[in-house]
Amino acid sequence: MDSRRDADDRHITISYAGFNRPWAAWIAHQLGARGHQVALERWDPRVDVPFEDELGALTRAPGRVLLVLDNWYFGLGPIPEDDWNRVLRDTLDRQDDRFAAVTVATQPVPEAVRLLDPADLHDLDEQEAARRLLRRLSIDPARPARPAPLAAPRFPNEPPEVFDTPRRNRRFTGRDAELERIRAALTGHTPEDGAARIVLHGVSGTGKTQIAVEYTHRFGSDYDVVWWIDASHRAKARERLAALAPRLGLSVGERIGERIRAVHEAARAARPGRWLLVFDGAEDPAQLTDLLPDGPAHVLLTATTRDWSGVPGTRVSGVRAFTRAESVAYVRRRAPRLDPGEADELAATVLDLPLLLAQSAAWLAANDVPAAEYLRLLREEPGEADDAGEDPAHDYPDAFRTAWSTTLATLRERNPEAAELLNLLAFFAPDEIPVRLLTEVRHGDLPPALDELVRDPRSWHLALRGLSEFTAVRLDYEQDLAENPAVEQVRMHRLYQRFLRENLTPEERRRYADTACQVLVGADPRRPADTRDWERYALLVPHLGFAGAFDSTRAAVQDLVLNCVEYLRVRGEYRTALKLCEEVHAHWRRDLDPAHGALLSLQHKLAGILRMAGHYPRAERLGLAVVARLEADRPEDHPELLRAKDALGSTLLALGRYAQARELFGEAAARFADQFGTEAPQTLAARHNQGLALLLLGRYPEARAILRDVLQIRQRRLRSRHHLTLHSGAVYARLIRMLGDYPESVSRLEQIVRMLRQLSDERHPQSILADHQLGVSRRRAGDYAEAEERLSGAAHRAAQVLGPRHPDTLVIQSDHAAFLREHGDLQTALRVTEAVAGLYGELLGPQHPYTIGALGNLGLAVGHTGAHQRALALAEAAHQGMAGAVGRDHPWTLGCALNLSGARSLAYDVRGAHELSRETARGAARLLGATHPLALSARTALADDLRGLGESAEAAGHERYAVRTLTDTLGTEHPHTRDAQRRLRPYWDFEPQPL
Repeated sequence: MDSRRDADDRHITISYAGFNRPWAAWIAHQLGARGHQVALERWDPRVDVPFEDELGALTRAPGRVLLVLDNWYFGLGPIPEDDWNRVLRDTLDRQDDRFAAVTVATQPVPEAVRLLDPADLHDLDEQEAARRLLRRLSIDPARPARPAPLAAPRFPNEPPEVFDTPRRNRRFTGRDAELERIRAALTGHTPEDGAARIVLHGVSGTGKTQIAVEYTHRFGSDYDVVWWIDASHRAKARERLAALAPRLGLSVGERIGERIRAVHEAARAARPGRWLLVFDGAEDPAQLTDLLPDGPAHVLLTATTRDWSGVPGTRVSGVRAFTRAESVAYVRRRAPRLDPGEADELAATVLDLPLLLAQSAAWLAANDVPAAEYLRLLREEPGEADDAGEDPAHDYPDAFRTAWSTTLATLRERNPEAAELLNLLAFFAPDEIPVRLLTEVRHGDLPPALDELVRDPRSWHLALRGLSEFTAVRLDYEQDLAENPAVEQVRMHRLYQRFLRENLTPEERRRYADTACQVLVGADPRRPADTRDWERYALLVPHLGFAGAFDSTRAAVQDLVLNCVEYLRVRGEYRTALKLCEEVHAHWRRDLDPAHGALLSLQHKLAGILRMAGHYPRAERLGLAVVARLEADRPEDHPELLRAKDALGSTLLALGRYAQARELFGEAAARFADQFGTEAPQTLAARHNQGLALLLLGRYPEARAILRDVLQIRQRRLRSRHHLTLHSGAVYARLIRMLGDYPESVSRLEQIVRMLRQLSDERHPQSILADHQLGVSRRRAGDYAEAEERLSGAAHRAAQVLGPRHPDTLVIQSDHAAFLREHGDLQTALRVTEAVAGLYGELLGPQHPYTIGALGNLGLAVGHTGAHQRALALAEAAHQGMAGAVGRDHPWTLGCALNLSGARSLAYDVRGAHELSRETARGAARLLGATHPLALSARTALADDLRGLGESAEAAGHERYAVRTLTDTLGTEHPHTRDAQRRLRPYWDFEPQPL
């Protein structure tokens, strides 16, 4: 008998409300570690079963019963307090020795709870909470806990260090089964299954977001990182994901792509199942695919979109309406005056849809109208069916318009200022309405009634509270712990927003849209390039469309839109910037004169964004159209026209049309100089572009004169550490390398890299490119160990920060692969070189010099594998293609000729090799000078071919000259000198230039 009693004492059933699962899990661990058998029993009483039977079920559990009490425990059902007191007293009279309790309640609980003598664990540290728990159960706290096979649950009073999610909905009801299924699905993933991603799918208003919020709180203690992301707009989602980097203490710069990739790396390296990222409102899978982390992180998404087949590893979980029991429980908690029958009738009328239940229950709680009368209104006055084209509202009962109309009519009657505020809020993005901006507007920017409302803190607070209680609009506060926290933002369901807007007259819609635009204009910092203002612009961008900013003819609103586009551009959000530009462009092209300044500025920005995103043909078409329009309406020296020509030149440069680009740059530079002076920023920018065009044309001495002059002016007029000065210095240093002065190029780039490291971090794109160029120059100087470190590091960081298909990444990968071909892994070099050539073909077309040069590099790699005939074919194609692309008198064509002569030699075409080598040696000496490394390589190759033809004397003369000159210019220990002495056949690598 005693042994059975001891066994019962060692078995403890923990009864808890789902809301407090973290406490139940922690308590279960504490007891299990001390040798007790523990069972978890979620408390969820049904209203259709007598309460005595529900509580009585606990008495049939084996062993002792520990109740984890809080206000949620008593709020479920809901069960009247009198019933709680009566049944609890009766149960304890019969089985007092079997029941114990702990409490974490923050509000009054039923009086009979005192009979349980609960241990209060609220606001304690873990050690004291464990001591009180054990003493309440008569367990010796000094008894050592045995090691647990699994990690201990986190103590609920100590949340994860990174925990940022919306406030918990204190009215959340039911959904326990769904939450447990989500948890099981996420934790059931293995690394072999891929990423753990669950999409909560359902029509609007079914409570997807609320389920996700509750999941973060109910299971948040099981994670190290919990991070909420509003995914309704790509720019906002990226900004929010990037904001996680500094919260994690990651060493990153300001660029958003860099921060996101750092977060992804951290997520991949995290312990399995210890990260939770929630993407709320993820309606466009294509816009989010690159934001979702791979690896062990748990990802939860909410969406009305069902098709996620394009996102590997993502499972879709349907979210439906409430069960009838959940509906009745919710209604009775929100509107306690309704009896179970009335709550059931209301739930049936609105088809158990949570959004309509929330709206209806909020109205019934705030009005004394009998429930029967309200139900009659819903049944007898159905609204018109909603348009299903924009949102699946057709799944709702016809009565939903009646429910919302009733609420709005009552609000207008009782509080017209709050009703007007509600209408204005409908002209902002519904997910995060920035009401704080309304309190910051200048006097007179709002209608008189609202202006007076926002300037009276008490009235303002009451109005927002009224909206929350009356209309189921949710409030988010700045500081939950403040005595009088200010409302930071408001959340409104999209269906309710649509209803509000549709019930306004066209004149009212125009008036509210104008007011919303004025609020946004007042919040514009007007400095989109200033990193300190990026957070504000991220807040403004999602509201532009809802506020009607694209249709406004006001100059201030148009400037706001242009500033937002510019912010996205400088932030590196090219896809989002492109999408916004195209949307605005469609509106402005329809409504504005073709010569309107705002439209032309937008087109200028659009062309630049297209170019940065690699959409070169589209950028060219738009650039040509802008130039043509300006030429028809502006004088030939107008700054806007010159700026447009300069921008068009940059696009032509990317397209490989270097001569045309140089002409445009030259014209812009000359006319800018006439108007603003030779040292004006506009002039220097155009001259820099002109020098870059000359570099790409192979006219190195001319390019050197211009680029050196621009660099010296920028060094004098700007600080030496200015980013434009450093950029000019890097371009000039790589030109010095092309001229054959490797030591000076290394020296200049070393200094630039050091300065950039002081100004930013190694992951900044400018630092990556400078490191890459230093690696190339180090390789040319013969320092292979340093070159390998620089090139491999730059290639790795470029793929992470810029992306694998970015034009600058291809430049860096091309040079790194060339290094690997000679000094590393030939198979990797071959694979990367082939991939770069393919990507250049897709991006620039088969006739572009970069595509042709990449094929030439591929020919060198293929030749190293012994496939000489294929290598010869590739070398022939590269030489012919490069001659056609840039002309025969170009260093790139001469380099391709050097490689082709080598390929012919390996294919035993000695005469063909000799003929081309002699021609190449003459051309290189004439174009670059007899002492240039390429000219000396050509003479060395010529000597090799002459020996093959038996012309040893002439070969010796060319060889002696090449070795002597290489010794004089590069030194006796330089690899080029040693290779010439050992009679190794020289080659030439194509180096694509970053633009």
